[in-house]
Amino acid sequence: MKFVLSIAGSDPTGGAGLQLDLQVLQALGVRGGAVVTAITQQDTAKVHQVLPIFPSVVLDQLRVLLRDITPDAIKIGMLASDDVARDVLLALSQFEALKKPRPPTVLDPVLAASDGTPLLERRAWGTLIEFFPHVMLVTPNLVEAERLSGLDMSSAANIERAAAYFLDELRAQAVLIKGGHAADGARDLLAQKTDDAIQFRWFEAERLDCGPVRGTGCALSSAIAARLAQGDRLEAAIERAKAFVTQAMQRAASVGSGAKLLGLH
Repeated sequence: MKFVLSIAGSDPTGGAGLQLDLQVLQALGVRGGAVVTAITQQDTAKVHQVLPIFPSVVLDQLRVLLRDITPDAIKIGMLASDDVARDVLLALSQFEALKKPRPPTVLDPVLAASDGTPLLERRAWGTLIEFFPHVMLVTPNLVEAERLSGLDMSSAANIERAAAYFLDELRAQAVLIKGGHAADGARDLLAQKTDDAIQFRWFEAERLDCGPVRGTGCALSSAIAARLAQGDRLEAAIERAKAFVTQAMQRAASVGSGAKLLGLH
């Protein structure tokens, strides 16, 4: 069985974060490993508090695990603090030290929760960007892409400019800007560099009338990692992951007073 490592924060509702990643990985037939970066106090309506794990504990978790197991893919989600982010970056440099190829890695650059609660301190944004050249794919939503690029995301042309900025200025290998929060649809843009040119591909999708659903970004990035671990090329992994998340949204159900949770089974 393929092994995918999730590095992310804990969500006790199971609707996002580490717990959701593990559910997605299991549903897609891969074994999930987990290194926790933060614990949270939250319910289905709001994040009440974020408590980063002591950075050296995160570093030691990763060092011990990666000496023993080489994941088939890695998903990185919420990093919470600059110190945690720096220690994750340091731990992943272990692959070079051990002369092992880096597994395909998907970085979901989580900046804030849907309710606006910060999930990464502002001083850590620069460290987050340091990950970009070392991962296969970065998956910001429109708000995250706007904050990291400084460009307005109100038009398709500007979304393409932001994607180009991620590749040219922030040195990302590939970026998938998720358009699920757009007012006029749910299109995602994939940008990759080929022979010094940027190739764009829009993934078209209908907006589902299912109300607010938590964890869609976490689920998409972990599903892409699962497909990469199973040998899919990047575009195929994205296509199949998007189809999986769409089906999970169609089965979403309310379990508390806030947003619905994805139906994965």
